[in-house]
Amino acid sequence: MRVPIYVLNMRGQPLMPTTQPKGKKLLRDGKAHVVQRCPFTIQLNYSTGETRQPITLGVDLGYTNIGFSAKNDKLELISGTVTLRKDMPQKLEERRMYRKARRRRLGYRSPRFNNRTRPKGWLAPSNQHRLDSHIRLVAKLETILPITYKRVEVANFDTQKMQQPEITGIAYQQGELQGYEVKEYLLDKWGRTCAYCGKKDIPLEVEHIIPKSRGGSDRVSNLTISCRTCNVKKGNQTAEEFGYSTIQHQANQPLKAPTCLNIFRWRIVEQLGAEHTYGYVTKYQRTKLGLEKSHVSDAFVIAGGSNQERCRRYKVKQIRRNNRSLQKNRKGFKPSIRRQIYKLQPYDLVKYNNKIYRVKGVHCLGKRVVLENPKGKNPSIAIKNVKLVKYGKGLLFTLC
Repeated sequence: MRVPIYVLNMRGQPLMPTTQPKGKKLLRDGKAHVVQRCPFTIQLNYSTGETRQPITLGVDLGYTNIGFSAKNDKLELISGTVTLRKDMPQKLEERRMYRKARRRRLGYRSPRFNNRTRPKGWLAPSNQHRLDSHIRLVAKLETILPITYKRVEVANFDTQKMQQPEITGIAYQQGELQGYEVKEYLLDKWGRTCAYCGKKDIPLEVEHIIPKSRGGSDRVSNLTISCRTCNVKKGNQTAEEFGYSTIQHQANQPLKAPTCLNIFRWRIVEQLGAEHTYGYVTKYQRTKLGLEKSHVSDAFVIAGGSNQERCRRYKVKQIRRNNRSLQKNRKGFKPSIRRQIYKLQPYDLVKYNNKIYRVKGVHCLGKRVVLENPKGKNPSIAIKNVKLVKYGKGLLFTLC
């Protein structure tokens, strides 16, 4: 599958990407040099024309995964899925523990009172981290592609329209998208499994917990997802009569991920200056195109993709940055909490025997590194025998 080579001009500004044969020729003739290896990016050594085509970037916002895809009229230029860090709550709790212990040991610290006010627009640190991660991803893509338009999927569903469907009139309710929004909400809420038998990867139907003939409503708090067999077997019974007394309690629980996204989704749209769309529209268009369900496919549809030639996908992992200064106690002794930061860290790129390896770990007090070898045993090499190519920090791109 096609893998574009991304091009920068002499001033470091992005140009339209080129093909691998053209990129190799530029490097061989000395007209360009390599800037980064993944995504593979070169910078021209001579001035050239800077004609750019309109490029649309689609971003599928996510709680743990972000999908992205950029395309022009003919080609998809980059796509992939970002896996966000999941250890932020644990790290914040660990930091709170260390700070509390330090204040308890150091008697000269003045008492702290609960008289602080949070600034306007304050977000919880874990949510702020997710917001910043989305912004950093788009900023990274804008360094290698001249993106013209940005479009973001802010949520899978519009909860206001589900509670007050009349706000957009009868055309919305009876149009082509009828039923897509509520069902998508329920599929996410119940994990795309039957609420009664737990089966998945089968056709699922919207089902009333309390039947309408027994006084039940069409509100989402009275709806669930079930397979055809359970739906018929349940008949006119309530879920409690059917033997599932906890279904109603589960139906009243909000979705954690969409709730988090609802907090900062409009901030992302505002900071990026992007257009927005909803997940049920994306699902409708993806179904029409016959694409599989994935973050990359959703991002491709969000960007307005249709018949463009696709490219190889990137798998992006978010790496913790080990760039904090070492801590010392008040008498200047060695750190007691954070260990010494070694010269090389996991995920760094190094050269050994004229081959590029990724560092898997460091041992022997930083004197040896373990190299990641996908074809066999991971060798342990003295650190003096390897040469640093690139630090592995932030967003780590890998071709699938």
